[in-house]
Amino acid sequence: RLQDKKLRYFITRQLYPFSPYYRRLFDKNKIKPDDIRTVEDLKRIPFTSKADFLGPPEEDIIDRSREFFLRPTEESIKKYLPKAKLIKLLIEGKERLENEYRPVFLTATAGTTNKPISFIYTGYDIENLKIYGKRIIEILDIRRDSKVVNAFPYAPHLAFWQTVFAGLSANIFMLSTGGGKTLGTEGNIRSILKVKPQFLIGVPSYIYHILKIARDRKLDLSFLTRVTLGASRVPKGFKKKISKLLAQMGAHDITVLGTYGFTESRCAWVECPTTIEISSGYHTYPDKEILEVIDPATGEVKAEGEDGEIVYTGIDARGSCVLRYRTGDLVKGGITHSPCPHCGRTMPRISSDIVRASNIKNVQLSKIKGTLVNLNELENLLDNIEEIDDWQIEIIKKDNDPYEVDQLILYVNLLYDLNKDEFTARLKQEVSLQTEISFNQVKFTSSEEIQNRIEIETALKAKKIIDKRPKL
Repeated sequence: RLQDKKLRYFITRQLYPFSPYYRRLFDKNKIKPDDIRTVEDLKRIPFTSKADFLGPPEEDIIDRSREFFLRPTEESIKKYLPKAKLIKLLIEGKERLENEYRPVFLTATAGTTNKPISFIYTGYDIENLKIYGKRIIEILDIRRDSKVVNAFPYAPHLAFWQTVFAGLSANIFMLSTGGGKTLGTEGNIRSILKVKPQFLIGVPSYIYHILKIARDRKLDLSFLTRVTLGASRVPKGFKKKISKLLAQMGAHDITVLGTYGFTESRCAWVECPTTIEISSGYHTYPDKEILEVIDPATGEVKAEGEDGEIVYTGIDARGSCVLRYRTGDLVKGGITHSPCPHCGRTMPRISSDIVRASNIKNVQLSKIKGTLVNLNELENLLDNIEEIDDWQIEIIKKDNDPYEVDQLILYVNLLYDLNKDEFTARLKQEVSLQTEISFNQVKFTSSEEIQNRIEIETALKAKKIIDKRPKL
């Protein structure tokens, strides 16, 4: 009932009146704003996707993004806002109006698959970002006397700023290092040793990199109790690797958690603290959003707990607003509405088993036809193999000929000495059994070489899967 009420208000009093893009979309499809009265009615509205922000290559991407801003005029405010809200705005004056609608901040997509897309925040959205942050702190059970080191890369990206606003809103001490690109790994390690935080937050691959170096130097990190990871998938095997590294440096009862978020939502969700073997799922905010899971092929809304693509609708936003936004993220286990069995909270939870659809590649393994290869499955498999330190997959064309078959090459660094022939044979067999494909080559590298390949010190996210196929 709460979502129905907020959805009706948002569409009739904010989105349709003030969003150029959605006004056109509704009018084109002959949808009256008043017709959308419940969450079920969302099915009548066409999906939005990243393609709607990009447009043709020759267009200015900033101009296309502006179509999604809420842009009220004096005339539209008087026409659409409820009388009580209008009177309140008139009494409180221009400052209140600007706080609600004036763009003051932005984050942007990383641009790993397309050009970066900016999402605008107003003062109203910044307050929401603080609310989300405070909720994350509460779910993680970070106390007022705790200390946190935020090692997300400093950039106009959601992960860094959601973490910063979480610390500020909850009034806890947080050092934001800016990750490897700002202080470098040496600076991050010094910061951790100086602050002695109970909580460490960052990108999975970079946190793993920091902890490996600290372990090799036999540093004491016994003060750490929780590691929270975001911006990439965090499989169970990877959580175990983090926990094992910390145990070797004196830490006990470590909890390793994942977060999930995307630029278009302008928020992040977190797992609640559980054992490494169990994930609670990501705890969402039903007073701020509506989440659907759809069949990615047909667009049909799936039932509770069913697999599909995550679709996001904000119902309490200003700035850049999206309705029925197809994330391209595929979730196994869908959305659950029963209370969390670990913490008892009653908000909907997204299953933690999420993969990016962009990592499902059409690979021509023969000259007859292409095969869809889920590289997320390969990523999960490699992260779960205990002997593997770091890795990178390259997709190339045989002889660099665009008309030849595709080949998969694995570059891998091992944690300790093994018989490489035996390991390669076992790895290929395991990959073939789980994914029905195989690597054409397995190349063993040094730790330094693999770090350079994945650009662990400089990239926003480690470059674990590289598609080097020449374009026709």
